Amino acid sequence: MDSAVGFNSDDIVPMNQVRESFTDLAEQVRSGKEKIITRNGESYVALVDARRLDHYHRLEREHIHLILIDEATRGIADIDAERTQSVAEVRARYRTPRKRQR
Repeated sequence: MDSAVGFNSDDIVPMNQVRESFTDLAEQVRSGKEKIITRNGESYVALVDARRLDHYHRLEREHIHLILIDEATRGIADIDAERTQSVAEVRARYRTPRKRQR
């Protein structure tokens, strides 16, 4: 097993073999394996158990929530340290000069 990727060579399946043995591959995935489907020798798609995919999506949402909490915490710290700007100051800072129309 390649520890950096987490897949055995048995987990990498060419597209033409998928067509021939989809039911068997699906059963292997359902029992805990994940399969990488290749096309022309390159990774193309992954076959993953739906329960595991749902778990991955929950982890992704949790990660997003943690990032938002961190951003809010830093924002509150900026307010406490009086590192704030008015809307007018921010607009002036990012305003781009308008081109004159003829």
